[in-house]
Amino acid sequence: MNFEPDYQNMLSAVNNNRPKRLPIYDHFVNDPVIEKIINKPLESLIDGNDSDVNEYFKRYCNFYLQMTYDTVSYESCITEILPEGGALLGEKAGAIQTRSDFQSYPWDEVPKQFWKKNQGRFEALRNNMPGGMKAIGGIGNGVFEICQDLMGFERLCYVQIDDPELFADIFKKVGDLMINIWSTFLQQYSDIYAVCRFGDDLGFKTGTLLSPVTVIVYIVPQYKRVVHLIHDAGKPFLFHSCGCIFEVMDEIINTVGIDAKHSNEDGIAPFDKWIEQYGSRIGLFGGIDTDHLCRKNPDEIYEFVLEEATRFRQNARGFALGSGNSIPAYVPAENYLAMIRAAQKLREQETQV
Repeated sequence: MNFEPDYQNMLSAVNNNRPKRLPIYDHFVNDPVIEKIINKPLESLIDGNDSDVNEYFKRYCNFYLQMTYDTVSYESCITEILPEGGALLGEKAGAIQTRSDFQSYPWDEVPKQFWKKNQGRFEALRNNMPGGMKAIGGIGNGVFEICQDLMGFERLCYVQIDDPELFADIFKKVGDLMINIWSTFLQQYSDIYAVCRFGDDLGFKTGTLLSPVTVIVYIVPQYKRVVHLIHDAGKPFLFHSCGCIFEVMDEIINTVGIDAKHSNEDGIAPFDKWIEQYGSRIGLFGGIDTDHLCRKNPDEIYEFVLEEATRFRQNARGFALGSGNSIPAYVPAENYLAMIRAAQKLREQETQV
């Protein structure tokens, strides 16, 4: 493999400049897909002893290098360690249903639990980062997802009407929690990260899950706090959000100050619309709807990606090519590899011009 990674390509894209070489970006590649490609165990290692965790990140980082990424996508999610969490995925009722629940919730324990679980993982990531690469990610989950995990979406909506003060307080408290965890992360691990991000799925197919006004009043201010903290640490910020969020994008760009946006679905809008509306202001990542990676065969995917990515590369300054969301376990490995081959072919064609 004649490939030398350079995370500066990703920095150019996230800062909405044309990279010298087209970067490849995916929010994540699911461990079972990686296992099929590298033909080695991976998923079972992450919760093992220190040696297992180190081996996990050795294989994980080397996979991104082999696939010719310039950065390693990695984040640890707050919702994974929340006491009595799980309402986001519908696993249980939210731990916080009332003002009394909110006041008695062990907020101070959450950062301790987060670092107890993740300190060793970030250290192993540092120890196994290939030369020329840095990571992209950081602390997973945004304020909306964390609030849903603690209260449940339906209850959150009721509380907005029944107890508006509690509704406001939980967003502010979760913002405080994120600031706490992100502050430690930036002090200890910003050196191994090129770009910081969190994901917060604000929308569904036709609009935002909460009203645009609610998003702007209660969620955007908390985003602004975290993103300003990240910028103050000298890092650009990539915002990942699924759904139709066009009604709040101007606020997210202008008030929050995001540098780039990821996640697109053709059923909501073609990626060309994102480029047309926002390509002059922020970097745009993705472009290839994950649905295509599931339904088309490898030859079709290869040709489709070549055609689409050529246009995106021409029309968007800060563009990184990849799935419109991620590579979950149900995406056939050979289909994912067809997308990677197409990206590499596009790079090859550009060097020949």
